[in-house]
Amino acid sequence: MPYTLAAAGRSDTEIKKSRFLGLVMPMADRTAAQATLAALRAEHPQAAHVCWALLAGGHSAANDDGEPSGTAGRPMLDVLRYQDLEQVLAVVVRYYGGVKLGAGGLARAYTDAVAQALIGAEKVAIVPRQALTVRVPYAQEGAVRRLLQEAGAELGEVEHADAVALGFSVRISDAPALMQRIADACHGAAQWLDAAD
Repeated sequence: MPYTLAAAGRSDTEIKKSRFLGLVMPMADRTAAQATLAALRAEHPQAAHVCWALLAGGHSAANDDGEPSGTAGRPMLDVLRYQDLEQVLAVVVRYYGGVKLGAGGLARAYTDAVAQALIGAEKVAIVPRQALTVRVPYAQEGAVRRLLQEAGAELGEVEHADAVALGFSVRISDAPALMQRIADACHGAAQWLDAAD
């Protein structure tokens, strides 16, 4: 089962006069990651490198930001994969101290910075959800909204036309029972819409 982070974690390590600031944080997608990276670069203008690795939405990416190829981003990505993380951005900000570490030393330093940041970060399981849309008569809208709330569903788009269409997502394991409760509450008047509608 994949995990994400409840909140950000940090580490601060010095290796041969170079300072490595490790950051791990929950991240929805690459667009959000790029915005976060831009903010970190602005926050650390004197840093020699801002290396990163991202696992989000089935997309993975890594960037060595000027370090020798394969010595920063890829090892950081491997740490995230090894810990079965998803929707997580790892960033290491390096302030160069004047002593070269070599390829092996760099890979260890970046790996350690991410691993240390993860030690203090709480992991939470990612629970698969199913997106559904149901069309119900206006008279049943309130009852359906209550059922969604009781089931822990996340209400999305709601459209009011000749009937009310409610889009929502719910844990996959809870979907069949919730669909049955909605059908019962609507006395057979609920219409389930698929993505093509």
